[in-house]
Amino acid sequence: MKSIVILDGRTMGKVNFELLKEFGDVKYYDITPSELVAERVKDANVILTNKVVLNESNLSGNTKLELICEMATGYNNIDVEYARKRNIAVTNVAGYSTNTVAQHTFATLLHINDEIAYYDNYVKSGEYSKSPIFTNLDKEYNDISGKTWGIVGLGAIGRKVAKIAEAFGANVQYYSTSGQNNNADYKRVELDELLRTSDILSIHSPLNDKTQGLMNYDNISKMKKNAVLINMGRGPIVVDEDLARALDEDLIKAAALDVFKVEPINEDNPLLKIKNKQKLVVTPHIAWASLEARERLFRDLLNNIKAFYDGEKKNRIV
Repeated sequence: MKSIVILDGRTMGKVNFELLKEFGDVKYYDITPSELVAERVKDANVILTNKVVLNESNLSGNTKLELICEMATGYNNIDVEYARKRNIAVTNVAGYSTNTVAQHTFATLLHINDEIAYYDNYVKSGEYSKSPIFTNLDKEYNDISGKTWGIVGLGAIGRKVAKIAEAFGANVQYYSTSGQNNNADYKRVELDELLRTSDILSIHSPLNDKTQGLMNYDNISKMKKNAVLINMGRGPIVVDEDLARALDEDLIKAAALDVFKVEPINEDNPLLKIKNKQKLVVTPHIAWASLEARERLFRDLLNNIKAFYDGEKKNRIV
């Protein structure tokens, strides 16, 4: 009987962890603070983690560990080199949230672009009922059609966003952070041109040496004054304090963020204290997390465990 330990099941929401009993005895924890990891995993054959860090310091006391399952795509919380030395398999799940993140990208953009909060409040406050005319034109908004949509990170999510943007009538261009991505369907430009010419700029790239701090004050300053910046990639790609400053100085029209340098966001993060709060839409790292996406993720995770014990190498990192 295998021992399966779930370290931070709360991050998955309401999925049916009972299905794991097919593979063995299951121990579930909502969350696991770092000081309790070693004790909780010491007898595990299989560990499921989302954000809990696993490395030599908390795994060395376990001589039975066979498999670590990342409950996400990114696995920077796992010391894969240590796992390789120990012959511990590591799996992740990719592609489960492509449509979901693309959907959230447009949800946040349209919330900003179409002034939804303002007009919703206008009607609910009773002001519309007092109006002498049938409409309200106090807040102008613009068509997406005919605008230039710039993308940083033309992977699966970036390509999905590009297709939807085209359906809206936008002209899509992209910047390859690696310099190696060549997609004939869209115009590839250098970073300065992307910043200077994009009306909407959305980020869907991973975090690496070339993207960390990419959207700093200098680069944000190169954007159009009526541009919207959207980050659905990784938090540290955008420098929070620089974006807050740029918004307060009206260097760009607005921004939408689902990710932050530190998560949950610090109470003293300058983004929470900007003067014009209507210029910023922030969500708590939920772009990936529709019910359907989490169900796909968990289904694929179960398949990863089955594949491992069947001798297959499906979704194996190590």
